[in-house]
Amino acid sequence: MYNPASRQAEEFINHKEILDSIQYARENQKNRELIEGLLKKAEECRGLSHREALVLLECGEPDLTERMFGLARDIKQRFYGNRIVMFAPLYLSNYCVNGCTYCPYHFKNKHIARKKLSQEEIRREVIALQDMGHKRLALEAGEDPVNNPIEYVLESIRTIYGIQHKNGAIRRVNVNIAATTVENYRKLKEAGIGTYILFQETYHKENYEKLHPTGPKHDYAWHTEAMDRAMEGGIDDVGIGVLFGLHHYRYDFTGLLMHAEHLEAAFGVGPHTISVPRIRNGDDIDASAFEDAISDELFARIAAVIRIAVPYTGMIISTRESKATREKVLELGVSQISGGSRTSVGGYAKEEAKEENSAQFDVSDTRTLDQVVNWLLDLGMIPSFCTACYREGRTGDRFMKLVKSGQIANCCQPNALMTLKEYLTDYASEDTRKKGEALIARELKRITSDKIRQRTEQNLKEIEHGTRDFRF
Repeated sequence: MYNPASRQAEEFINHKEILDSIQYARENQKNRELIEGLLKKAEECRGLSHREALVLLECGEPDLTERMFGLARDIKQRFYGNRIVMFAPLYLSNYCVNGCTYCPYHFKNKHIARKKLSQEEIRREVIALQDMGHKRLALEAGEDPVNNPIEYVLESIRTIYGIQHKNGAIRRVNVNIAATTVENYRKLKEAGIGTYILFQETYHKENYEKLHPTGPKHDYAWHTEAMDRAMEGGIDDVGIGVLFGLHHYRYDFTGLLMHAEHLEAAFGVGPHTISVPRIRNGDDIDASAFEDAISDELFARIAAVIRIAVPYTGMIISTRESKATREKVLELGVSQISGGSRTSVGGYAKEEAKEENSAQFDVSDTRTLDQVVNWLLDLGMIPSFCTACYREGRTGDRFMKLVKSGQIANCCQPNALMTLKEYLTDYASEDTRKKGEALIARELKRITSDKIRQRTEQNLKEIEHGTRDFRF
């Protein structure tokens, strides 16, 4: 039976409920009265159920679609404004014991270059990232209990947080590693991680098991219930996502929203982030072999409906996507993007950038971080390097209360401007610096509180004189 509060995977991601929801959406895809009612309900910014959201996704009426896109833009603006949080992935190791059929790290791949960074190599990678201007990283590692045990991940986190280079510092380390135990999640929490991220890949159990024929990841329940164990271990910021293209999009879209509803029902805190990656080529993986790949148009529609259905969550899009695709979905709901990314192990430090391939997938947006920042400024957006909420203890339900009430903007707007000022002062090209300074001057006027605006202006001056790391 379907039970969103259950702790059993096949009850909170219930196959029959998904099929029934798909059928309901098909039957009502032209039901204007219902769809207009759903759009009206969504205007209250309290979200929609998975079944209601699927009806919007199925609707093909041009005028209603345009209203849906407009509503997604409005909701994105209300919750996140024009701020875009910047991050970069850092691949520690591509050793893996799983047999995933869509990932070149699968253990049968004998010709990909296998690498594992030493702590000194991690130091070089982090310094290279700091020299770009990054403050937030997402750690990535294959599942291998011998080469990548939890102790290695914990040691790597300590190394990263301990590196101070010029004005650079990594202030938040998010972690994307395989499903693990409550004890290990507790260790990650104690190590000071930000968000724990784990993609489901697909919620369709039968197809999931086919896509993961061997290795510990084959266990559907263990993987799907990982966020519950992370919450038990004290990690209250978790990030979910599917890899669109592995199964039919309707099924995985519905399962994704059901997972968000489950976390709300079971723990009172929905996902901190939702990621929307699409399958890409990588070494021995041919993305064209996956028949459920989705078009750019459908991808944008999915992003818009997720923003409407789960208005409070951060939405992430990586350099898997092209500049054009990223630009389209930025306005529809995405609030976090990567920049200057490398998906290979040791891909940032020049001495590690060798010809042998250790990348997980091909990067579509190959621009430097400065080029991405410059582009965002041209779009009128604020590239933010802020990590304040995590460091001030505004996580989990505390963060969600601020977001859902709209009060988070009182912190986010000035924090975004101050961290952008740091980037402009320490790392930006001259053209980017000029555009950024002009944007900061404009955005300061939008801070409604005189007290906060005056304090922000004072902090911006202090940044020019060498002081760093101000935050509200």
